[in-house]
Formats: sequence, C-alpha cells, structure tokens
Amino acid sequence: MKKTITLLSAGAILFGGSSLFAQKGDAKAGKEVFENNCSVCHNSDSTEVKMGPGLKGLFKRAKMSTTGKAPTDANVLEKIEMGGNGMPGYADILSAEEKANVVAFLKTL
Repeated sequence: MKKTITLLSAGAILFGGSSLFAQKGDAKAGKEVFENNCSVCHNSDSTEVKMGPGLKGLFKRAKMSTTGKAPTDANVLEKIEMGGNGMPGYADILSAEEKANVVAFLKTL
C-alpha cells in the first residue's frame, strides 16, 4: 500500500511539473515579456555579452554558456526559474504562461 501511494505521489509530481511543457508558448507575447524583464541584461539580436550572454541562436547551440547544459526547453526553463551566475531567478516573478512564452520567443532567435 505504501509503495502504491509513493508511486502515485511521484506520478502526480511528474505530471504537475510537466504542465508547462504541455503549454505551447506564444512567441509574440514572449518577446514582450523578454523586453520587459530580460533585455536589460541579454541581447536577443546578437551573441554579444551585455551583462549576461547574448541569446541569439540559443536553441541552435550545443550547450548554454552559463550551465554547460544542452539548450532544451527544460534546461532553459530551469535557468529562467532558478537564475544563477548573477542572474536573478524568475520562478516567483513570471507566471508559468509568461515563462512558456519566453521560451517560445527564445526559440525564434
């Protein structure tokens, strides 16, 4: 019985955590969120470093410069939420929809 409850709990956590990935972001709305929250530190039209790395072509790169991880939806979202290396985390600042929209926008760069 305890094993069943544990498995159900783990499944609920995985399912709940993956809800953002089920959302399809709106790149146009993501551009606005990016401009209002991210563009102070990041260029979207070049790879040139501002305060943080330029993000043009982010999803075409082999790895993200600040984490060394592949630029997947999950890894980019983790960076947006947790921040690090001088970047603030946006987990409690942006809604799940806004974060999905930013990821969709970043994919267009």
